[in-house]
Amino acid sequence: MAPTIVLVSPADTLPEERLKALGRRYAIVPISALQRFTQPGAEAPAVLLVDVREHRDAFSHLRTIRHMHPQAGLVIIAPLDPALMLEAMRAGITECVPAPIDAAQLDAALTRVSASTPLVTGELFAVIGAKGGVGATTLAVNAATTLSAIDKRRALLIDLHSAGGDAALFMGAEPKFSFADALDNTHRLDEAFLKGLVVKTDVGPDLLASPDRPVAAPFEARRVRAVVELAMRCYRFVVLDLLRSDPSADETLGLASRIIVVTTQELAAIRSASRTAAALRDRHGADRVQIVVNRYDRDAEIPSNELERAVGGPISYQFPSNYRLAVAALNKGRPLVVDNHNKLAASFAAYGRALSGVRGDEDQGAKTGTLLGLLTRRR
Repeated sequence: MAPTIVLVSPADTLPEERLKALGRRYAIVPISALQRFTQPGAEAPAVLLVDVREHRDAFSHLRTIRHMHPQAGLVIIAPLDPALMLEAMRAGITECVPAPIDAAQLDAALTRVSASTPLVTGELFAVIGAKGGVGATTLAVNAATTLSAIDKRRALLIDLHSAGGDAALFMGAEPKFSFADALDNTHRLDEAFLKGLVVKTDVGPDLLASPDRPVAAPFEARRVRAVVELAMRCYRFVVLDLLRSDPSADETLGLASRIIVVTTQELAAIRSASRTAAALRDRHGADRVQIVVNRYDRDAEIPSNELERAVGGPISYQFPSNYRLAVAALNKGRPLVVDNHNKLAASFAAYGRALSGVRGDEDQGAKTGTLLGLLTRRR
């Protein structure tokens, strides 16, 4: 289905008449809507048709929209004035329909921007620890590393801890910038700027790190969403490593294909996982929330069936316990799945592959003892 065209403040009724005659779906909004589209976290329409004949000041907003929403199709209605055309090019606008409006020219311009507008964004996976110390960062790092191997490094891990997150340590990275830098610059954030903030790790995925020091104020939810939305347009896979109680990320979780709550078989972790999962199911839907068990011990006092009753849903995955190997991998700054010479690494790799939707014999991949064995079959 063709996208709905948002027509901004036409100077006369002719633009609307042309859209009707062309059979295009459209909505009309006032010029003030342009400023709303520039706010962090705001969703821009797929195609924006702006009549600038009486609103030359609209270009400043259009420039910001182009930076924040590079996927949006922008078309202006304007006289063929050289100075105005130069201003349009500087704002990143490639389609101009001269006034008076010719229906064929309008149709062609709208078709071109609709065809160039990407309809598919990357997938987002959010990893949340039921409490501190359950291994959520370990899972996030290994899942992101597996996903990067599946699609030639087109994966990004975002460490959403407000300060002192450990993802960089797990990946042996020394980032110069952090997620806070992205939040401070949402007004100029585009793909090139984002790629300048991330660090390309030696182990596979790019990383947008946590700040080293506490920030002055809590992360703003709309800005967090704006950064993550841009990341999803730039990468096939985006993995979030975030705190259990982070209200700034709640709006962003609505974008996630999977929200993964990590617990262990400790009573405190199980109780927290139950509360966290219940809240997430209520807000985002039960089908998107998964509970996984790290450091699983089949001989533990709380078996799987009781664990599922306690958390109010099925356990999607169980990762075997090997604390010594996990700590050794952290100390080396090298995720376990890079080498995959043990059951824990194979388990992380199999889960990352399952998230991606890549099909194949996961058990056979685990038996080969190599990451390649898990990743040879693609979608």
